Amino acid sequence: MTRDDHPLAAGRGARVNPPNRFERTHHELDLSELDSDDDADYIASLGRPPTTFIPDHSRTILCRNDSPDVGFEVSINPYRGCEHGCVYCYARPGHEYLGYSAGLDFETRILVKHDAPELLRRELMKPSYAPKVLALSGVTDAYQPAERRLRLTRRCLEVLAEFRHAVGIVTKNRLVVRDLDLLRELASHGAAGVMLSVTTLDPGLARDLEPRTSPPAARLEAIRSLAAAGVPVGVMVAPVIPGLTDHEMPAILEAAAGAGATIAGYVVLRLPMAVAPLFEDWLERHRPAVKDRVLGRIRALRDGRLNDPRFGSRMRGEGPLAELIHRVFHVACRRHGLNRERWSVSPSAFRRPEGSGAGRQLRLFE
Repeated sequence: MTRDDHPLAAGRGARVNPPNRFERTHHELDLSELDSDDDADYIASLGRPPTTFIPDHSRTILCRNDSPDVGFEVSINPYRGCEHGCVYCYARPGHEYLGYSAGLDFETRILVKHDAPELLRRELMKPSYAPKVLALSGVTDAYQPAERRLRLTRRCLEVLAEFRHAVGIVTKNRLVVRDLDLLRELASHGAAGVMLSVTTLDPGLARDLEPRTSPPAARLEAIRSLAAAGVPVGVMVAPVIPGLTDHEMPAILEAAAGAGATIAGYVVLRLPMAVAPLFEDWLERHRPAVKDRVLGRIRALRDGRLNDPRFGSRMRGEGPLAELIHRVFHVACRRHGLNRERWSVSPSAFRRPEGSGAGRQLRLFE
C-alpha cells in the first residue's frame, strides 16, 4: 500500500502531521513496512482518528490584536484547534506553539477553555475595562462541532447579553442559529452582528475542502434565519482560492444577498508556514488536474511565493489578478445591494449588571 492510496485520515482536511517547526525530532509512519492483517487493521484505524478534547487552563480569555489587516482589536476563542478541518486554515500553525502539528493534530486535538465564560465575566467586571466590539471566532470557529455538546460559546454569549456587550461573529457553521434568542437580544441594542463564511457553493468541493463544516446551502439558510430575526448579517467570501473558487464570487454574493445579507467581505487564500505543503497535498489528492494552475495563480498574487505575510497585502494579494478580484467583488456588491451601509455593531450599549460592585461605583459619577 502506498502513501497515496492508504485510508489515512478519511473525513479530515489533512491526512498527515507535518513536522512541528519548533521540534527537533519528527516520527513518521513507514507504510511500506506494514503488510500483515494486524497492520492493515492498524492502518484502517488511522483512517478514523478520534478527536481528543484537552482542558486549556488559560488564565485570561481576551486576546488583543494590533494587526492593521484585521477588523477587530479584541477577540475571544473558547477553543484552540478546530474540528471543521478546513485544509487551508491560516490558524493551523498556531497549534505548533502548543507542541502539536499543524496537520491532523490541529483538527483532532482540540484545546477547550472550560472556564471561558467565568474568565470573560471577570474581565468585564473590572472597573478599568473599556468595551470594544469583541470578535468571537477571531482564530478558530466558536461553532465547531464540539460546541453542540460543550456550549461554551453560548455561555459566553449569555455573559455578553447580560452586559449588553457588542460582539461580532464569523462562522462556517449553521449552529449559530441555535443562539438566535441571545443574538436577537443583543442586536436590539445594536450590539451583535454575524458573518457567515462561504468558500464555495459547490457542496462536493466544500466537503473536500472543509469536511466538517455546514454545507453551503445550510450557511445560506443561517443567513436567512438571522436576517429574519433582525440580527445584522453578512457574508465573508473566504478564502478566495484563485483558479479554484474565485469564479464563484459573484454567485456567492448574489446568493447571500438573496438570503438577507447586507454586508460582505472577502479574503484571498493565505498559506502560512505548514499550511502551504498541506494545501499542495490536498490539491494532489482532490484536484490534481488544476494543481499547477492554482499554485501558479497563488504565486502570481504573492510575488512568486505561496505566502506573503506582509501587512497590507496578505489578505488581498498584489498585482493584476488581485486587482481583478477586487473589482469583481465591488461590482457584484453594488449589483446586489451589499455594503450600502456601515456595519451597525457598536459598544455604546455596554452596562454592568445591576447590583455589581463596579456598577454601583460607576453610578456614583453619573
